[in-house]
Amino acid sequence: MSTRLFGEPVRRREDGRLLTGRGRYLDDLGAGALAAAFVRSPHAHARIRDIDVSAALDVDGLVAVYTWEDLPERVARPLPLLIPHPALTHGRTAHPLARDVVRHVGEPVVMVVAADRYLAEDACALIEVDYEVLKPVAGLEEAAHGAHLVHDDVPGNVGAHLVQEVPSASGAGAREAVAAAPHRLAFRLDIERSASMPLEGRGVYARWDGTDLRVYSSTQTSTSVRMAVAAALGLPLPHVEVIAPDVGGGFGVKIVHPWPEEILVPWAAMLLGREVKWTEDRREHFVSSAHERGQVQHVEVGFDDEGRVLGLDVTILHDHGAYTPYGIIVPIITSTQLLGPYRIGAYRVEFSSIYTNTVQVTPYRGAGRPQGVFCMERTMDKIARHLGRDRTEVRRVNLIEPHEFPYDQGMTFQDGRPLIYDSGDYPEMLRMVKELIGWDDFERRPGRGIGIACYVEGTGVGPYEGGHVMVTSDGRVHVSTGLTSQGQGHETVFAQVAATELGVPIDRVSVVTGDTRRFGYAVGTFASRAAVMSGNAIALACRKVRAKALRIAADALEADPADLEIVDGLVRVAGTPSAGIPLSTVAVLANPLRYAFDDEAVKATQFAGAASPDRPPVAEGDEPGLEGRDYYSPIRSTFAAGMHAAIVETDPLTAEVRIVRYVVVHDCGRLINPMIVEGQIHGGVAQGVGGALYERMVYDRHGQLVNASFMDFLMPYATEIPMVETAHLETPSPLNPLGIKGAGEAGVIPVSAVVASAVEDAEGIPIDRMPISPSELFELRNRHPAR
Repeated sequence: MSTRLFGEPVRRREDGRLLTGRGRYLDDLGAGALAAAFVRSPHAHARIRDIDVSAALDVDGLVAVYTWEDLPERVARPLPLLIPHPALTHGRTAHPLARDVVRHVGEPVVMVVAADRYLAEDACALIEVDYEVLKPVAGLEEAAHGAHLVHDDVPGNVGAHLVQEVPSASGAGAREAVAAAPHRLAFRLDIERSASMPLEGRGVYARWDGTDLRVYSSTQTSTSVRMAVAAALGLPLPHVEVIAPDVGGGFGVKIVHPWPEEILVPWAAMLLGREVKWTEDRREHFVSSAHERGQVQHVEVGFDDEGRVLGLDVTILHDHGAYTPYGIIVPIITSTQLLGPYRIGAYRVEFSSIYTNTVQVTPYRGAGRPQGVFCMERTMDKIARHLGRDRTEVRRVNLIEPHEFPYDQGMTFQDGRPLIYDSGDYPEMLRMVKELIGWDDFERRPGRGIGIACYVEGTGVGPYEGGHVMVTSDGRVHVSTGLTSQGQGHETVFAQVAATELGVPIDRVSVVTGDTRRFGYAVGTFASRAAVMSGNAIALACRKVRAKALRIAADALEADPADLEIVDGLVRVAGTPSAGIPLSTVAVLANPLRYAFDDEAVKATQFAGAASPDRPPVAEGDEPGLEGRDYYSPIRSTFAAGMHAAIVETDPLTAEVRIVRYVVVHDCGRLINPMIVEGQIHGGVAQGVGGALYERMVYDRHGQLVNASFMDFLMPYATEIPMVETAHLETPSPLNPLGIKGAGEAGVIPVSAVVASAVEDAEGIPIDRMPISPSELFELRNRHPAR
């Protein structure tokens, strides 16, 4: 079997189409559809007293106006709480259109449908909503104080509270271990809100033919949207199709489902008997999609003279905004992935997930890991500074050693399964990153610093993904999987897997993702899981196809299947290249025919003489055709890891921070395509730089988002992103057939911690809050003049 494609830097096959304007995104579809628009709340917290739509009724081209009271019972219900958890004692979700109370600026109140978007917006502007403004709860600590409530029936604004504790080997608890340690530190850390900002916002387009509903959505999980829409609209699942066309970025915000619009637009299409479409504008994305990151962390740590952590006690306040549709996955990930690649003596983590009158919080690339890594890596740096030791040496004495794998951290991960690291070599990674950045030879001078951060990332989260592979009579291989693609290179990577497993040229392989007509059961694209989950499912499906192809070819060649191989699309006797048949012919023979439709088909007809008269044309338990379907369902997540280092320079006058060098060492198991992995890492680092130095969502005390545009929400340009130097370590995972781990979120996870470490080194000032702006660094200089 050819293996030359697995591990090769094959150029992305989808780029030619996307870069030449031949992509088909949501707004490219439905040119003649009616357009939907929404009246959204201008208040963070208010009671709806009355809605007057009368002035809007005179707008030419208006088709319909809907408020919550117009919705049927199934549609009017609160949206589902997707991931329940025992600790989420007061989970709350929004209604598709606000009922009685709005709880954040941007919450949808009225839906308008018109002949086009301009007319729909005109009608929205004429609708008058009478609000009784209520006291908003905007700050995390104000919300935790509980003097004012976001939801009247949620005491103290606490949606969830969870404690996990792992004692030391001697049985001591974390607080006991901290108290007994030779050295102790206590401090506070802050991470502010940010958001993913994909190039393409959300969007939905639906059409109804009286029996079947087809929905196009810019989503990361078409199969789950399908099930949510079917449930909300009371339709049998086989009568609902959901298709993710080309999707211009997701980064987590599009894994949430169903969004209100994913229910309301299809419902309106059914009710009106017309195609209906809605595409999100940028202002809507700022105030009505999802944010992430915001946390306050209180840390107490005890350690010995070498810097070994003997006890770690962390208390986290997590801001989950006005609603919890995605449960408490983000703080669970923060609290568990905080441990990183380290062996901690005793660990206790407690978090409270708090309601505020702000946009809801759901996963954004990294999904709680950047906050956890910031906490642990700042802790490591503070220990080193307290002891006067090199920061890398403190990390080294705490690292899990290669012989200790699998390593059980004693906690429960986001998938409800044990937090057990499957493989890795963390000391070697530390050596590699120090060598790559030149750590030991770095020359310090005022305004120039070096930083480092380490992380472990749980990838390949279950429960499953599937793959279907079909070889047609022209020798082409058609691959489909249910998860979606938002630019990760799935079309290329999955083709590499299939081509390698089946021994065919990659240009004979086509890949379809995110279309429930082709594959109806899937979970979605998130948590660095696509390659691990669908890659392995496709490999398993290919192995079924390969086994069947060898069996059929063996009959035709009168050979033993064990003696056959597939090379460049030819099934042949190993060592005898001349004795073989094309895979296309095998596909023909796999489908016994009564009728010949071309010259090749003649070989599979009933009088061709190829089949034994003593056996049925299709054997019991077999199926016609050369195709296979399989699923991969892991026992638990697999854990990638990495270490980043950076050199920064800070301007003595303006306090601007410039990243001079940035290096990454990463381990995601076996590499399917090193070039695509590097692209993922580079893109992640770019987002991480944004989160470290530029991007933040700023709310005032009234719950107003004061920087809801790209004039004020700063994203880095290419000029702000350093060249990223990478090196790879491959420790194959023993948990899946391909030995791979995920890589999609790796680049973003430790960047804030790296930059904080480097700026602190350059300035001699503690950096305990991210992102950090020049004005904030300037203020810190004034507060620490003797640095």
